[in-house]
Amino acid sequence: MKKGAVSLGVVGCGYWGPNLVRNFKGLPNCHVKAMCDVNEARLSHLRTVYPDVEGMTDHHEFLNGIGLDAVVIATPVKHHFALAKASLLAGKHTFIEKPMAASSSECEELIELAEAKGLVLMVGHTFLFSAPVRKIGEIIRAGDLGDIRYINSRRLNLGLFQKDINVAWDLAPHDISIILHILGELPVTVNCQGNAHVTPNIEDVTNMSLTFRHKRFATIQSSWLEPRKVREMTIVGTRRMIVYDDLKTHGKIRVYDVRVERPPHYDTFAEFHYSYHYGDSYIPHLQQEEPLKMECQHFIDCIEQGTAPETDGRKGLELVQILEAASRSLKANGAPVTFSKPREVVSFAQPDDQELVPEPVGA
Repeated sequence: MKKGAVSLGVVGCGYWGPNLVRNFKGLPNCHVKAMCDVNEARLSHLRTVYPDVEGMTDHHEFLNGIGLDAVVIATPVKHHFALAKASLLAGKHTFIEKPMAASSSECEELIELAEAKGLVLMVGHTFLFSAPVRKIGEIIRAGDLGDIRYINSRRLNLGLFQKDINVAWDLAPHDISIILHILGELPVTVNCQGNAHVTPNIEDVTNMSLTFRHKRFATIQSSWLEPRKVREMTIVGTRRMIVYDDLKTHGKIRVYDVRVERPPHYDTFAEFHYSYHYGDSYIPHLQQEEPLKMECQHFIDCIEQGTAPETDGRKGLELVQILEAASRSLKANGAPVTFSKPREVVSFAQPDDQELVPEPVGA
């Protein structure tokens, strides 16, 4: 074991768990001591890849009997709350893959428990640690896009079908976390429509709309039934626009110097003409590093330094609250669901309507 390293275990070794094991093992200040899963076949395979990591099927012994400092949970969502609560009660710093839990009440209980015990609680919103999303944030903070008008996101593929959550809960958290990060506030209303074509009562196609203050909105299309894999987001500002295509090997984000302007003054309809501006586009340089590695390192750093994660339990709670609102809208055939009053945070972009006074912090 590395001297002074954080002793860590990963529970859930299916689709995403092995990626977490690999990245945590690559960190200099972390010692991956154990992997836990009820599926012995998965453990057997991973033991051949990581023979120095203990494989376990009993999560009680995993949490209480081998001296872990921290636990990473990568199981199906329905198990997140019970495992995270047990981990925190056992005094372990806890990392939970997205979404944080199956309900906002579960999230709130985990937050209160972590705070009471002085433990780090972090949620795996991986894309907030990616170079493209961080670069987009820099561009917006610099004012290059002007005021954000709307964001359109598509996350589509064929499968992987989930049994306990619909496609919105599975895929949309990535887009929601990026959108909240960019706009710096919570939505006012949430609309969502969709259909279940393969598994009864589990929607495999959804369209979600988040409405924000100052006439800004975002749309999120999620699907498990697309012939092509699509991971694309368009951010439209008053001065410039960004297209972010995460599937591209190079040039994941491109900034377009294009916009449409209304004439400032006109007396008759004949004098009214939109002004179209077509400029150059450019691809910003990105320092490529695996986002998951950066996220894992951040969790370990927070444990060692006693600091709050960028993607803490409260960020996880906000995202689950939006998903709950989307679920209520789905049941109401897409009717808008009013979200709780937005929490004011530092925003990358200033609203174009300067006469609107921001709501006070904590309102």
